Amino acid sequence: MGMQYVCDAPGGKTWFRIETEGEAALETDVMKHAVEKHFRQAWDAATCGYQSSSSSFIEQNIGLKAHVQRVMPLFLTLRDAEGNALATAMLPPGGKPDPAFRIIIVGPENRDPYPEHEGAIEALGAHFGLTLDRARCYPYR
Repeated sequence: MGMQYVCDAPGGKTWFRIETEGEAALETDVMKHAVEKHFRQAWDAATCGYQSSSSSFIEQNIGLKAHVQRVMPLFLTLRDAEGNALATAMLPPGGKPDPAFRIIIVGPENRDPYPEHEGAIEALGAHFGLTLDRARCYPYR
């Protein structure tokens, strides 16, 4: 798995960042929800706003990736020790608090991940300095 490590969570679980459309597609397949669609929309929105200062095509692409990672929301997946997907999170760009941003955290098939993974969600919040309470972050009540 080439995903970027973010932080450990209780119970041998780990949060990883979803960085590519392929990783987002995989997450959609195993979790049976629409993260890939949200990832693609965010990626497209981030690339539209990009102006490169370099004339070199390769440098433009390096700059684009850095720009996209800076401005688009963070997409994260919670995995157990075997690599099974347990929950998916969408946090504000850079993981920085943003009152206008709708944080979303869901389990497989958009089920509520909090009863089973609240400790892991709290660990993610602590890592970024965000309050990830269920009332705000789980959209389907």
